[in-house]
Amino acid sequence: MTSGTNILAGLSGRPPGEPRARPAMWALVDCACFYCSCERLFRPDLADKPVVVLSNNDGCVVAITPEAKALGFKRGEVFFQSRDRLLAAGVAVFSSNYALYGDISRRVALAMESVTPAISQYSIDEAFVPFSRTLACQADEVGRALLGRVRRWVGVPVRVGMGPTRTLAKLANHWAKKLGPVLRLEQGSPLLEELLFQTPLEDVWGVGRRLSVKLASLGLKSAGDLRNFNAVRAGRLFSVTLERTVNELNGRQCVDNDLEPSPRKSLVSSRSFASGIKSKAELAQALAHHCAAAGERLRAGDMAASVLSIHIAASRHADSPFQAGAAVELGAPTSSTPALIRASRLALERCFKPGPSYRQAGVMLLELRPNKSHLPNLLAPPPEVVKSDDLMRALDLINDRHGRGTVKFLAQGGARPAWAMRQERLSDLSTTDWDKLPNVKA
Repeated sequence: MTSGTNILAGLSGRPPGEPRARPAMWALVDCACFYCSCERLFRPDLADKPVVVLSNNDGCVVAITPEAKALGFKRGEVFFQSRDRLLAAGVAVFSSNYALYGDISRRVALAMESVTPAISQYSIDEAFVPFSRTLACQADEVGRALLGRVRRWVGVPVRVGMGPTRTLAKLANHWAKKLGPVLRLEQGSPLLEELLFQTPLEDVWGVGRRLSVKLASLGLKSAGDLRNFNAVRAGRLFSVTLERTVNELNGRQCVDNDLEPSPRKSLVSSRSFASGIKSKAELAQALAHHCAAAGERLRAGDMAASVLSIHIAASRHADSPFQAGAAVELGAPTSSTPALIRASRLALERCFKPGPSYRQAGVMLLELRPNKSHLPNLLAPPPEVVKSDDLMRALDLINDRHGRGTVKFLAQGGARPAWAMRQERLSDLSTTDWDKLPNVKA
């Protein structure tokens, strides 16, 4: 196999000011059973065994291996209802380990970037890769290089689907599960024609189950039927998105191919509690925790927020469901965690109601803009802003080096507060915590 470095020598740059060329082909690289594959990385004994991963608070199954599916289990099953059956069948059950999954996702992206000039991250386990004309001529070789590099460097199994548009690359990736880990679909090829009419509408990217039911009333049952449908009529009857999907199925690139992410306009940090809480102090701790997480993400993107909004809610199944929220203007845009925590406390005072057993709380940051854009021209920021920025920079550096939560604010509560997420089956932080690194005896 030719290495990615040799394949792509001299292909990553373009003259300054020259517009980005439309890719000749797209590839979609998808990690197979990603959450479960991450758990298997440090458990080789589970290589061919059934594995499932649970949602927040160990609520339901959100990731499942083919071996577990073969035993009759399904994604979405409520854990407390199927717990005994899962354990009796020998299924390995894990709580969601987001720190591990995020780190493995980052490593997968780095491995891919060593093979191709650019990638467009679509989700934690998927990334689109644009191919220039030169790369498209070597598409199969590049696809195998991507697959091999990720497997060797990270150990996570991946599938690579390639096509003339993102939608067709997504379709190729879908069929790569059955036809092989690397699959290329060319416009007008017999294979593409066959697969289009074998693909149910709900499996087409951007369609889904609800829309497929409406399209079925028009006699459309497969991706091939949708491909042959009039694109303009699809837009008039349904949406611009469906019109673009029809065009993409016909090989015309319509989905935005700009690899630069659009500016974020808002940021949310929210989570349900393992059990209900009634104390305002505990709610304030949970909100402070979300403020710390949101502030860290703001600073990572070099952004600042002008408005903070909170929401609190009791269970929807409670005898008297209750939810409320409040917003606070932050004055000058900021990414300072202490400022966010103070605002969350003020917002909580405005909307808290004694009595309900709260099961969820979260914060939303609004009116985001590049950090320090509020400062006039080149004037120096006030000393208190500089001091706060230095403090946040030091905090982020320590937590990045030694693990999230190494240094935190007293307002966030103790090591294991009552509102913390239930994770009774959590695996080790094998790649993000020095104390959890696997020990190998030579």
